[in-house]
Amino acid sequence: MTATNFLIGTLFDLYLMVIILRLWLQLARADFYNPFSQFVVKATQPVVGPLRRVIPSIGALDTATLVFAILVVILKVVTLTAIFGNGFPPIVPLLIASLGMFIGQVLSLVFWILIVRAILSWVSQGNNPMELVMHQLTEPFLAPIRRVLPAMGGLDLSVLVAILAIQFIRLLLGDIFGPFI
Repeated sequence: MTATNFLIGTLFDLYLMVIILRLWLQLARADFYNPFSQFVVKATQPVVGPLRRVIPSIGALDTATLVFAILVVILKVVTLTAIFGNGFPPIVPLLIASLGMFIGQVLSLVFWILIVRAILSWVSQGNNPMELVMHQLTEPFLAPIRRVLPAMGGLDLSVLVAILAIQFIRLLLGDIFGPFI
């Protein structure tokens, strides 16, 4: 049962990360003609497209994509509880667990994008289209940190500070939501 739980949870989490990436790309106003961005759009468009006709955006926030992400988290929780014979969970704990899982997944995605950006900065020559998107996604987090940190002689510690802050927030939210984050 643990292997089944891992496989189903991982599949839901990977698709949820793609959905969150779409939302994040829109909020960061990243280049949607980039091949990485095109993959994210094509992977989510079959559901987000029809949802946009029903759910309008609120300013820069694409609420249809946000609703779709939360529905995927709820579906994950319901699927895992149904497979393990626990029946349908009560609505309020289901919504609380889903909210905690969604926030945890967002923080996890930001963490991994920061790691990928750091690794790409070591090995890439700057011509990689994926590196451009990673820069567009993470720069809103890193620029304020760089303004506060003193100059370290060419060494950029803003990624490390951001990762530490994300891990702190995850632990703090873990105290609130328990095992759901």
